[in-house]
Amino acid sequence: MKMACLPMEIEHRIQPKHMTSINRHYHITTFGCQMNKTDSERMGGILEGMGFQWSDDPFTADLVLYNTCTIRDLAEQKVYSYLGKQTRRKKDNPDLILIMAGCVAQQEGEALLRRIPELDLIMGPQHANRLGDLLQQVLAGNQIVATEPIHIVEDITKPRRDSSVVGWVNIIYGCNERCTYCVVPNVRGVEQSRTPEAIRSEIRELARQGYREITLLGQNIDAYGRDLPGTTVEGRHLNTLTDLLHYIHDVEGIERIRFTTSHPRYFTERLIEACAELPKVCEYFHIPFQSGDNDILKAMSRGYTQEKYRRIIDTIRQYMPDASIGADAIVGFPGETEEQFARTLELIADIGFDMVNTAAYSPRPNTPAAVWSNQLSEEIKIDRLQRINHLVSQTAIERSSRYLDRVESVLVEERNPKNPDQVLGRTRGNRLTFFNGDIEELRGKIVPVKITDIRAFSLTGHMLTTVSCH
Repeated sequence: MKMACLPMEIEHRIQPKHMTSINRHYHITTFGCQMNKTDSERMGGILEGMGFQWSDDPFTADLVLYNTCTIRDLAEQKVYSYLGKQTRRKKDNPDLILIMAGCVAQQEGEALLRRIPELDLIMGPQHANRLGDLLQQVLAGNQIVATEPIHIVEDITKPRRDSSVVGWVNIIYGCNERCTYCVVPNVRGVEQSRTPEAIRSEIRELARQGYREITLLGQNIDAYGRDLPGTTVEGRHLNTLTDLLHYIHDVEGIERIRFTTSHPRYFTERLIEACAELPKVCEYFHIPFQSGDNDILKAMSRGYTQEKYRRIIDTIRQYMPDASIGADAIVGFPGETEEQFARTLELIADIGFDMVNTAAYSPRPNTPAAVWSNQLSEEIKIDRLQRINHLVSQTAIERSSRYLDRVESVLVEERNPKNPDQVLGRTRGNRLTFFNGDIEELRGKIVPVKITDIRAFSLTGHMLTTVSCH
């Protein structure tokens, strides 16, 4: 019987699965953003709570889950290729459970069953915390499509986290923006902020488990709290990202705090001031600009100008001159002229970003820009992507040069997979840093590292002394 408070799932009756979760293995492949990664961690925690064990091999697992991304066509097509191989497995093993989760699942819904009838469960991102209940229905012989909008229930799962040092904490789900190129609002729903109390409770639990750094996550993280009740006497929302940073800052055991991804529309000087004042908040900001041309920004419905974006970066550097700045940019947007593209290059050169994620525009289903008549050729997109990537690398190496011969505090996370004698971690400015050391001794510790070699997006150095974890 379905609970009345839950949306109606689409059910198709099939044969019950002749399996229990005991001594069965699962594999999750994750595509896309960090939000998807944290969803996968929660779903992995649910499966292990049901008795499933992790398998590194998707072709021996009894349950295979693809957590999908629809931001770019390439990622979407890749998951169909992977699923094709699994459906062939299922012909010989009908008890194999195949699950598609995430944004492609939300976008396509029941239509996926016509394309891939071997799927047992199709579930959108809002249903990640309900995997256990949905899987029980699958084991009972139902083919389930769960893509209806719901109020996201508070996260009470114990995620299977990939790191034991750095934890990711969702603070706001969904997106209320309507950028003309973006499918996220269609697949992740409206903004839903978690309460400050729930967020602090999760962070305290992470600290208890030995985590040293947390990253607050949201599609537009600086929009946090707009949907929560209450206003201040000054007329602003009672709960904002600025207020949340103050509220969680004193959690004992957590040494570093980051947040991503910010939207220029909501990035305030008050937030910048808090980041400068709170010692645990790292001097790293990821603020997508997408284009350096105002007409393109207007066509994208971004809600700001390149002048406003520049003022944000100037203000950050007034408070924190050494802050690292990351961003996202799209080239080849419909109608983008060579002159408009040149303004994007100019913005990158002027600001001097530490890192820019770049992408050629990819038309996505049910987005306004996808049906415009002024689409650019793939040749133009590829050319501009190559040119912007060249500039981004040049800028990044220039920014990296400031670290040479400096001593940086590095939080050690893992062994370098390419060199077992080295460990890796990140500076406060989010530069990946490698140096010789014993991971068993250093994991989770913050150590001083003198930088001896620089690259565009990483550093190498040697440890000066060992600093205790506590």
